[in-house]
Amino acid sequence: MASDSGLSKEQQLRAGQLLAGSPSNWGRWGANDEVGSLNFLTNLEILRGARAVRQGKVFTCGEIIGNPDGDPIWPGRVPASRHNVRDKSYYDDGRVQAFPGGVEYADDQITMFLQGSTQYDALGHVWYDDKLWNGYSASESVGAMHKASVLPIAERGIVGRGVLLDIAAYKGKFALDKGDLIGLEDLLACAKQQGVTIEKHDILCLRIGFLQLRLKQTQEQFYANFNEPGLTYSPELVDWFHKMEIPALCTDTISNECELDPAVGVQIPLHLALMRNLGIAFNEICNFEELAPDCHKDGQWDFMYVAAPLKVVGGTGSPVNVVAIK
Repeated sequence: MASDSGLSKEQQLRAGQLLAGSPSNWGRWGANDEVGSLNFLTNLEILRGARAVRQGKVFTCGEIIGNPDGDPIWPGRVPASRHNVRDKSYYDDGRVQAFPGGVEYADDQITMFLQGSTQYDALGHVWYDDKLWNGYSASESVGAMHKASVLPIAERGIVGRGVLLDIAAYKGKFALDKGDLIGLEDLLACAKQQGVTIEKHDILCLRIGFLQLRLKQTQEQFYANFNEPGLTYSPELVDWFHKMEIPALCTDTISNECELDPAVGVQIPLHLALMRNLGIAFNEICNFEELAPDCHKDGQWDFMYVAAPLKVVGGTGSPVNVVAIK
């Protein structure tokens, strides 16, 4: 998610009211847990994911960082900036000297938002009522994420059986439009249409297509009245994620959900209900534009999902290049 990591006092009150009685996994894996529902990905689940490898096809599902056509970033953020700090010109004009033996090299650096490309959220990224995932105090976010940061997720890694649902195709579109909503009935109907069964502990991947519109429209058109399409809150949806024990939700949008559904009145409620309360890991800004057409072609919608976010100390999120192996 790329909006502010906290909610206003007014939103906190509404969030608390909206989610009163919502299911919670706090304490399920002990008082010190920082990876939440990823605990469902046991050795047996990793082996189940490996059994989805039937063809030897590999797809990387990370967006390009520093794309000349524009990075998929939240409005107000700046794209990644990469520049050389050493190259052939440095030697030619005498700014640096070659190593003994005449060895020269190039070097560069990058400045970017940790959530400015394909990435994983830390479980402590969003909160209400001054409590993070597992009941940690929101004060643990001051200066850095001292609890529920992205580091424990990165150290663990995410491996299991992934299932892709091409929601845009199910809706008969290349990409969903601003404000389009997805409910539980859409997930189940899309899976049925594709002929794939969503099983307990599956890593759920949704192709929505919206971010690809930034390559077909002007920046002004794409960001005007910005409101991403996506999943919308309902108690039934949250209960389904809870009962299915989904470890991770992965989409090709910035927020993994509709930013603000007027019927709900709370911004990013699924970050709260699924991530903060259930400990479901959020993988955002994926790119399924090569994986999805291949799934349509061969009819295989499940795969081994592998992700290893960068190990950033205290990070609220971390870049990742997801790999799908069919």
